[in-house]
Amino acid sequence: MTTIHPLELENKEFEGENSAYLIDGGDETMLVDTGVSTPDVRVQLERELASNGCEPRDLDRILLTHWHQDHAGLAGELQAESGATVHVHEADAPMVRRNAGVESLLREKERARYESWGVPAGKDAELFEFLDSAAGKEERPPTDLVEFSDGDRFSVGDYTLRVVHTPGHTAGLSCFAFEGDTGPEAFVGDTILPVYTPNVGGADPRVDRPLERYLSSLDVLRELDLVRAWPGHRRPIGTPDERIRTIEHHHRERTERVVDVLETHGPADAWTVSAHLFGELHAIHILHGPGEAFAHLDHLDRHGVVEREDGEYALVEAPASLDDLF
Repeated sequence: MTTIHPLELENKEFEGENSAYLIDGGDETMLVDTGVSTPDVRVQLERELASNGCEPRDLDRILLTHWHQDHAGLAGELQAESGATVHVHEADAPMVRRNAGVESLLREKERARYESWGVPAGKDAELFEFLDSAAGKEERPPTDLVEFSDGDRFSVGDYTLRVVHTPGHTAGLSCFAFEGDTGPEAFVGDTILPVYTPNVGGADPRVDRPLERYLSSLDVLRELDLVRAWPGHRRPIGTPDERIRTIEHHHRERTERVVDVLETHGPADAWTVSAHLFGELHAIHILHGPGEAFAHLDHLDRHGVVEREDGEYALVEAPASLDDLF
């Protein structure tokens, strides 16, 4: 009988405890996500595995939901010890593989985006200092990485996991859907989370139309009619459809607040809008705050509610309803 063992891991650096999942299929052992690459988390992972009768060297396959350090950080170390194959979506593979120049290209894209958002120079420097000092920067990338695409399948024990591409939070974020004992289930990474809403707009500067793509991904996830979702942070979600509706309502409310900011204060860049929404921002929130504001401003821009000129967004006309946007 195939068994899923949730593994609880700390995540002090990027906020929110992580959840990885050990799948014991009898003849094969699979791990979904790995946690951030720090000595403490590595010890925790070994302890969590041991409590379920497994050691790192026993792993046969590692599936990554996306490239972020708190999900993929230990993949290289675990592969080196176990010889496990490591799999990730083709869109996120360069970020996990750390192809030559990929980090400098990402940093260049980040700088261009922060400038377009209007992030002040001092805050820009504070953010890069945080990112440069964050845990996992010296993580060991996998030496052999296998890319997958939407619809690909992996078998482990009684389960067949199907890749469901759900971009928005990152370009390659993917869920792994399977038929559980009582109905459809999925490992969902950061597509939906039980406590807070995944960051959209700041989490991966490579994603164009971030809110539009994320909302489409929520529609894809809803169509799976899941009875349970296994998220990348905290506890399983027993009512995924309800959680999806809550997240959609959150984004609609945030879009309404963005419209209110522009209506009250006039044209503004993403940084200024984020200041009205969230107040003073520090550390990783210097990225997430204006990223969220940008995602909603971009969505409004594409629907003709606002127009952008010289980095500032101006309200064209306050809509009577935002129904067409959601």
